[in-house]
Amino acid sequence: MIKVGIIGYGNLGQGVERAILKQDDMEVFGVFTRRPKEGVKTLGATAYNMDELMNYKEDIDVLVHCGSSEFDLRDQTPELVKYFNIVNSFDMHALIGEHIDEVSKNAADNKKSALVSVGWDPGIFSMQKTIFDAILVDGTTQSFWGHGKSQGHSNVASKVDGVVMARSYSVPNVDNIEKFKNHEGIDVSTNHYKDVYVVAKDGADTKQIEADIMNIEHYFKGSSTNIYFITQEEMDRDHNTWHQGGEVIRSAKTSDNIKHTLDFKLSLDSNPEFTSSVLVAYTRALYRMHLRQEYGVFTALDIRPRDMSSKSYEQLIKEML
Repeated sequence: MIKVGIIGYGNLGQGVERAILKQDDMEVFGVFTRRPKEGVKTLGATAYNMDELMNYKEDIDVLVHCGSSEFDLRDQTPELVKYFNIVNSFDMHALIGEHIDEVSKNAADNKKSALVSVGWDPGIFSMQKTIFDAILVDGTTQSFWGHGKSQGHSNVASKVDGVVMARSYSVPNVDNIEKFKNHEGIDVSTNHYKDVYVVAKDGADTKQIEADIMNIEHYFKGSSTNIYFITQEEMDRDHNTWHQGGEVIRSAKTSDNIKHTLDFKLSLDSNPEFTSSVLVAYTRALYRMHLRQEYGVFTALDIRPRDMSSKSYEQLIKEML
C-alpha cells in the first residue's frame, strides 16, 4: 500500500484525497496544513499541522504538494525533497527549467525521487505534444485553454492587496482554433484572453488592484485581460464552479498535398478534481520509480504509462493494445 501525504487542503488537496479513495493500492497517511488542524474537515484522512511533517519522514512514501506554484512550490519543493519523494504541479511554464534545476540540487544526493510540473498542462498536454511532434515532424502545434477557470491565475490574483477573492477565466479564440485545424495561418498572439472577476475589500483602490493584477509576471503581465469588479453575492452565485478545458492541436503534413490534423481535447466539470486525479496517477509512477532506485527529478516526459496504472502489465496488454 502506497502511503501518501498531502500538503495543502484547498480544492486540489481535497481532490487528491478523493482520488486516492478510489485506488486499491494507495491510502492517505495524512493531510498537512498551515491552518489549525482542528478546523480542517477532510474526507476521512488525519489532519496535521505543517510543522509536524518532519515527524513522519519514515512513514510517508510520497508527498503530493498541492500548494501554489507562485507562493509554495518554488521554495518548498527543493527543501522537502531532501527528506521525501515528492510530486507537484508547478505550472509557471517559463520557470520550469529553473525549478527542475533547484529541485535537482537535493534530490539524487539524498536518494529521493521528485516528479514536478505534472497536471494536465504542463503534464499530459506536454506528453501529447511530444508524441504529436515526434510522429509528424513537418508541422506546428498550438495549445488552447478554456473556456474555463484557471486555478493558478485565480490564486495569484486573489493574493493581491485589497482583494477578497478573484476568479480568472481563460477564453480561447474559437476562430483561431478552426482556422488552425484547417491549416490556415493565424495570429497566435490573439489565441486567448482572460476575464478576471474580483471582489474588492471595502474602500480598496480598484485602479491599484487592476494595475497590480496586470503586473503579475508569468500570469497576467503582457496578456490580454479584462478585469471586472463584482460583489461577493455575484461571485458566490455566478462563479462557484471550476469547469475548464483545453486542447492540443498539431497541424502537419507528410507530403506536399497530404495534410493531417491531430487533436487532443479535454472538457472538465472540475479542473481541481481532474488535476488531482492526474497527480495521483503520477504518484504511483514515482513510487515505482523510487523502488527501482531511480533518483533525481523527473517530468511527465520521463514517465512510462504502465507505471501510472494500477493494472498489471498483462492486463494492460490485453485491454490497451
